[in-house]
Amino acid sequence: MSDNHPYLNFDEYIRQGEPSQKEKALNWKTAIGLQAVDGLRVSDYLRETAQKHIEGEISSDDVKRRIREYYQTKTKREPDDDGRQEADSVSSNIQEILATNTLDFSVRGYMALHRKIFDGVFKHAGQLRKCDISKKEWVLEWDTVDYLFWQDLHRALEYDIAKEREFSYKGISQDDLIKHIARFTSDLWQIHAFGEGNTRTTAVFIIQYLRSLGFEVTNDMFAKHSWYFRNALVRANYKSAVKGIDYSPVYLERFFRNLLLGEQWDLRNRYLHIHPSEEMKHLQYTTQGTCSILIDVTADDDDVIQNVAFLGGCNGNLQGICRLVKGQKIDEVISKLEGIRCGNKITSCPDQLCQALKELKRR
Repeated sequence: MSDNHPYLNFDEYIRQGEPSQKEKALNWKTAIGLQAVDGLRVSDYLRETAQKHIEGEISSDDVKRRIREYYQTKTKREPDDDGRQEADSVSSNIQEILATNTLDFSVRGYMALHRKIFDGVFKHAGQLRKCDISKKEWVLEWDTVDYLFWQDLHRALEYDIAKEREFSYKGISQDDLIKHIARFTSDLWQIHAFGEGNTRTTAVFIIQYLRSLGFEVTNDMFAKHSWYFRNALVRANYKSAVKGIDYSPVYLERFFRNLLLGEQWDLRNRYLHIHPSEEMKHLQYTTQGTCSILIDVTADDDDVIQNVAFLGGCNGNLQGICRLVKGQKIDEVISKLEGIRCGNKITSCPDQLCQALKELKRR
């Protein structure tokens, strides 16, 4: 199946399948879509195996066993196999969790959820991080959100979850409801309780929590807009007096308005950048045959590249490419980088950037 159509088969089940097939397909679609928040892409083998699970030919345990055996018996390892193996295993775990509709709304339950999601993937699954962290974000022009100090993690989780447990939704307006849910989600995520996998854990926890409150939560929003969801969380937790940027929860609120109220806000990642420009030409390009899965590129009317960001791939090398091509003419970059190959592949991240730039020029 082409990487350009990662949901093609699942959509067919969602539209025309039996009720049980539709539910499984929605769970798989969400589980796979959520891997994009960490720049990961599942294998074709996982999609084929998921299809057998949807058809009822195999169980969830069979899926997990087949994934383990698939990577254990591979005679030739590809450069992106580690990432795909993580994405495959985590997707399998998430779809199984989403199928249960159960939730332990406590700190213990939140930690247990992380353990279930990353079982067999991270040695520290289910454990709170033991160091402070920072993460450079494209939407912040490579600045970072201030995450909580590691010594305060358990206490902060206890506070936020206890406060939410005591909150009453009785008589609340729709606007206030959306703002409250967005704030709870944002605060929980900002704690960043774990070394890795925080956004995926937060997303699954919130889906299960909203269902426990009686909301008819369709997973499609998280499947299609997982990267927007993460960037919206970033903007909701970022403030810089020097840059004149304040906390901006509005983007996360729009996500939840679409999810819970059926509204149709335009959820584009470029709108979340701290210095967006409507005059710029912008494209999000789905790559083919590379470890990176998406390229976000912006250029002005003179075809001068203003910004490039890769999702997935070799972080250090790709940051270098992004900085080097910024301010360059599109044609100059294409002339220098097109045709570069990565190992035995017929393409590479620089070559895929050229394909993205060509498409951007045609717009």
